[in-house]
Amino acid sequence: MMRLFHISDLHFGLEDRAALQWFSGCVRRERPAAVLITGDLTMRARSREFAAACDWIETLDVPVTVEVGNHDLPYFNPFARFLWPYRRFRRIKQLVERELDFPGLAIVPLKTTARAQWRLDWSKGRVTPRALDKTLAAIDALPPGTTTLVTAHHPLVEAGTKGRALTRGGENALCELAARNVAAVLTGHVHDAFDLWKETLAGPIRMIGAGTLSQRVRSTPPSFNQIDVSRRGLNVTVRNLADASTPMMQISDIPPDALPPREAGEPVAPIGAVPPVDPPVH
Repeated sequence: MMRLFHISDLHFGLEDRAALQWFSGCVRRERPAAVLITGDLTMRARSREFAAACDWIETLDVPVTVEVGNHDLPYFNPFARFLWPYRRFRRIKQLVERELDFPGLAIVPLKTTARAQWRLDWSKGRVTPRALDKTLAAIDALPPGTTTLVTAHHPLVEAGTKGRALTRGGENALCELAARNVAAVLTGHVHDAFDLWKETLAGPIRMIGAGTLSQRVRSTPPSFNQIDVSRRGLNVTVRNLADASTPMMQISDIPPDALPPREAGEPVAPIGAVPPVDPPVH
């Protein structure tokens, strides 16, 4: 069995120091195979927020991969947002959108943030054809039989959470990932945990969301996902300082009315949770 810790939405600048200290202690004592961070390291992408986030990440002392969240793009400087959007990641550049490979297991990134979009709210998700092609190429290059997890910041479709992602291109991306037998898509952004199955034209695919380790809680207290990977599949435990049970921490359904506007050429698939029975591991 291999154990992974999945965290998201640290929001340095409005971080929960007690939650971060607790998580660091869990890493130090339990030594997971990797820590997967699905975006929003900072609150407003300020230099001091990135410095604090990088200081903290560098103490973890295990393999780490980091996704870029919408809060991590320059907020107050439009020139930096368009010309140098990732410059403040330079201290941990090697961790950003980093593929992690273990015997029989791979973690592959999928970019869902955009420096600009053809809609007013640029905080929402978008999967561009270029980003999807890059992820699919990485998956297709893996040895046959590899269990594959995809990490992204935004949920690719809505998961019934108070926060919404409204990810354009997400429905099509899920279908392509399901066709490649991806074991699960791991995301953040909405600050509440979930573990759901989404039906696509290529079959069902699992969506796993992490809560937040910041003060910006929504429906649930600060938490992280412990993901145990074995031949039987994935087992997710939502660990939290409130000692609430995993079912109490997770959103329970995919709503039928929370999809983003469909883009031209994007396939339509039925929405609904599939019974929680693990399909064969890939």
